[in-house]
Amino acid sequence: MKKKVALYVRVSTEGQAEEGYSIEAQKKMLEAFCVSKGYENYEFYIDPGFSGSNIDRPAMTALIRDIEKGEISHVAVYKLDRLSRSQKDTLYLIEDVLNKNGVGFISLTENMDTSTPIGRAMLGIISAFAQLERENIKIRTRMGMRERVKGGLWMGGGKIPFGYDYDPVKGILTPNDDAETVRRIYDMFLSGYSPNRIALELGLKYEKLVVQILKRKTNIGVIQYKGEEYEGGHEGIVSREIYEKAMAEFEKRRRGVRDDSPHLLSGLVFCGECGARMRYQKWGKKGYKLVCYSKQTSKPYLIHDPLCKSENVWADEVEDEVLRDIFSISLEKEEEREEVMEKTPKSVRLERKLKRLYELWSEGDDALLSVIEETKRKLEKAQKDEKEKKEKSLRHSKKKDSLKDITNLKDIWETITVSERRTIIRSIVERIVITAGKINIYYHF
Repeated sequence: MKKKVALYVRVSTEGQAEEGYSIEAQKKMLEAFCVSKGYENYEFYIDPGFSGSNIDRPAMTALIRDIEKGEISHVAVYKLDRLSRSQKDTLYLIEDVLNKNGVGFISLTENMDTSTPIGRAMLGIISAFAQLERENIKIRTRMGMRERVKGGLWMGGGKIPFGYDYDPVKGILTPNDDAETVRRIYDMFLSGYSPNRIALELGLKYEKLVVQILKRKTNIGVIQYKGEEYEGGHEGIVSREIYEKAMAEFEKRRRGVRDDSPHLLSGLVFCGECGARMRYQKWGKKGYKLVCYSKQTSKPYLIHDPLCKSENVWADEVEDEVLRDIFSISLEKEEEREEVMEKTPKSVRLERKLKRLYELWSEGDDALLSVIEETKRKLEKAQKDEKEKKEKSLRHSKKKDSLKDITNLKDIWETITVSERRTIIRSIVERIVITAGKINIYYHF
């Protein structure tokens, strides 16, 4: 099978009108190039309206597939940034796709041909400057946006928060007819309604939307941008006091227990059959049983499975089992062994080595390709090992902090109040799952 020359054309949405960048203009120049070189077997791969910030594009995907099938001899573009605006993606395409499959690369504007050492060196330099310019544009845009929000103006464009409209003349948000719905959401939530029930009552699409609205600081006149908060020039829909009460209510429900609850494990017990919470229910004069909420028709928003076949269990038996497990946890001080971290992590050293290898390879030493591949594999392994080590260290630290809470707990248990007992239990236990009478306790560590 005779291989063909692939002519790749890309035009981003914002660049379609730019002179010399239109699809037809690129096609015309690439066809002229093929005629001048005597290439008769060629095919266009066109991505209209796709950004060059990544390579997730239909025609690019098809091109890579045909290259790997051995159907392409050369890839030609009008200009290097038509291939990609990312240095990382450009080097990936050249090194791991084109060169790996013996495919040449040609850029008309830069007069580049990667079959020569000079062409490879030029590729690295030009793609580096292309990415530098792109990043500079992003920085300037972000700086301008930050100054805008510092002045209390809305970011403009994008998604406007529910309950507001955007006034492009004043540059601020203005409450609309949905603002009253936002106020009702806060009122209902603080009255004890769940987000799911609020969504059903008010005809909102889903529970998550209610949570997003409740936690949105835009509702109190604040603009959040890139992790920072700024005083907005718009009118708040609810007061800061109401917002703070709602956040406190979220925390209370997260813990799953009322401050005045007399029960030790309130909010911590879940049904292993359907996943719903289990509640304390008075069971005659004998005491309390833990009953799955799926069996409680009074709160339909807490039902997970109306046909749940879970068994009710005596609450005191579950409490006793949980306490026995907590008291039995070994409190022997773990051997503290702080590993001395290297001043320069292995992954950083490998990244530097890889950069030097690319520089040497760009000078024409193809023998380095195998070394580059091996260094890449070592780098990936080092990054994975360092990530696992960090996660292990965090788990170890969390476990030690949790164990501090139960030091000598058995000795003082009878001397502390019910509220203090609940607080300690919730700081240690994440959840308790009961399945067919079997109790599984999950700790925070």
